[in-house]
Amino acid sequence: MNARRGIFFFGLFASVLVAFWLRMRVGGPLPPGSEEILEFRAQHAVAGLIVGMGLATAGVLLQCLFRNPLASPELLGMSSGAGVAVMLWQFFAFKAGLGIAQANMANVGATVALPGAIGALGLTYLLSQRRGLVEPVTLILTGVVVGIIAAALISLLQQLLPDRGVAASRLLLGAISDDLRWPDLVIAGGLTLLCLGWTVYRGRALDAASLSDDEARSLGVALARLRIELFVLAGILTSITFAIAGPVAFIGLVCPHLVRLSIGPSHRSLAIGAALVGGTMVVLADCLVRSIDLGSGRLPISVLTALLGGPVLIWMLRRRPRSA
Repeated sequence: MNARRGIFFFGLFASVLVAFWLRMRVGGPLPPGSEEILEFRAQHAVAGLIVGMGLATAGVLLQCLFRNPLASPELLGMSSGAGVAVMLWQFFAFKAGLGIAQANMANVGATVALPGAIGALGLTYLLSQRRGLVEPVTLILTGVVVGIIAAALISLLQQLLPDRGVAASRLLLGAISDDLRWPDLVIAGGLTLLCLGWTVYRGRALDAASLSDDEARSLGVALARLRIELFVLAGILTSITFAIAGPVAFIGLVCPHLVRLSIGPSHRSLAIGAALVGGTMVVLADCLVRSIDLGSGRLPISVLTALLGGPVLIWMLRRRPRSA
């Protein structure tokens, strides 16, 4: 098993390197003196890694938090909640006489999206409880409804702005921003790695938390404190990725399951493997959208990830026992 796991992780690290190399090559060879284009490609490759790693790690944390294999940032309304927070920031900035702020990572940041992501997750959790219990399917349905309501609020706020929300539209499409700076990426990447490191460090506690409450407590796990940590970290990771690329769907759902099927449910290995798979998938998706010329604009990454994740979600729902 250890040999198999070693080969698996070697393959994942190799896939990350290959994806990074491909992203640097998309667009063809560079002529001499094209340092700005090279830097642009490198920034997008790093941003894709951060987004993929962050969403996949958030998916691992949420699936452990709710003991629900279908939990992910977009299905629990977190991405839509972050979008509401961004649009509220735009609206109040306009009402305060600050004009229409450009919605990119440099001046929106994860700080703006964080309250919306955590608030949407908390609302989903509270509304899905029945007599103190949370049923997996009820949780997902509630999250979808919260996401729909949040999307309606986003549309309403866009209509209230004089530019109809054009300044924020790029951030709501699900595409890596072209207005990235290295200091922003360093901060976002550092926070993502810290959250991933915490997940690996607390792996044994997360394994125990996947059992029943009584079993987890018998193993010495402080469930209340752990769940607060999971709430906060999932919100931080979702807001970071939203600030870079907007809502990118299904990465947090698909990646943990791919790794879980390959090497098992141990959260230490699961978190690292899912992060690597997520980073590879987003960078490769960015390569693909940069290679496709639609003539009317670039295809958002979220379209490709939804085309991949949608069938996976349907398959997961269909294979669940009828009693669930």
